[in-house]
Amino acid sequence: MANIILWRLGATLLILLVVSLLVFWACEILPGDVAQVALGQYATPENVRALRLEMGLDRPAIQRYLEWLVGALQGDWGRSLVTKTPVSSLLSERLANTALLAGVTTLIAVPLAVLLGVVTTMWNGRAFDRAATVSFLALSATPEFLLATLLVLLFAVNLGWLPAVAYLSTGSDFGQTARALLLPTASLVIVVTAQIARMTRAILGSILSQPYIEMAVLKGIPRQRIVGYHALRNAVGPLANVVALNVAYLVSGVVVVETIFAYPGLARLMIDSVQSRDLPVVQACAMIFCATYVVLILLADVLARLFDPHSLAERPTDAL
Repeated sequence: MANIILWRLGATLLILLVVSLLVFWACEILPGDVAQVALGQYATPENVRALRLEMGLDRPAIQRYLEWLVGALQGDWGRSLVTKTPVSSLLSERLANTALLAGVTTLIAVPLAVLLGVVTTMWNGRAFDRAATVSFLALSATPEFLLATLLVLLFAVNLGWLPAVAYLSTGSDFGQTARALLLPTASLVIVVTAQIARMTRAILGSILSQPYIEMAVLKGIPRQRIVGYHALRNAVGPLANVVALNVAYLVSGVVVVETIFAYPGLARLMIDSVQSRDLPVVQACAMIFCATYVVLILLADVLARLFDPHSLAERPTDAL
């Protein structure tokens, strides 16, 4: 197991290296001259040339990539081309806000989705199960921007209960923060819960068709115990993959939600930086998103192997 984890870790580091190359290259081929965009359309060629020299854009791309990579490994993402401040200082507050949004969404969506998946499995074939399955499928296919827009129209525009803009300040108390987070979190929770619940239902349904489950049924074990203990225990590995993929899905989901609600998070910072051609900030945000996704996939793979029924059966402690 240790060798497999080390091999996976090495593969993850290689993937992150390739991702860093792709991120740097993608920023290089963005249309428009960075210096020209920074100075405006009325800048003289001499000023543009001087700024390019100051930014180091006259040097070969491979040299700039290696310097950027070494700095990123040390936590130095460079300086913003727009604000002239260190990129790390811009990331700190925005990263905390995005982590708060994703963390609250995960804490609500994962237990709720697993519970719904288990309940629908226990009511297999009944009206509740069929209605829930259709609802999960419909909500999973609903785009975040549509769901977020509908929530804004209902609760912010028509009812006036919640703010349409998720404004957070350093002096906000718990109530203000909760009100600001409610609509963005609800937009993400609905979609993520539907996706995880649907996959939980499918995984448990597949496990319930196994021979050892049929033997448990023949022995008269109650269905609630079969689903809630025997099946759910063996579903931990596949569910870990599903949860990790959906938490990683939040990486893309927060981009849409933060834009609609003007939420001061990392995704909003990245979109603003793309518009202003602030490449150091764009590169840092893109690498953080990609690294989060890759690390979550690695964690899911490790958990799936640790909770694999075959590997559990081979452990000496389980044979005692």
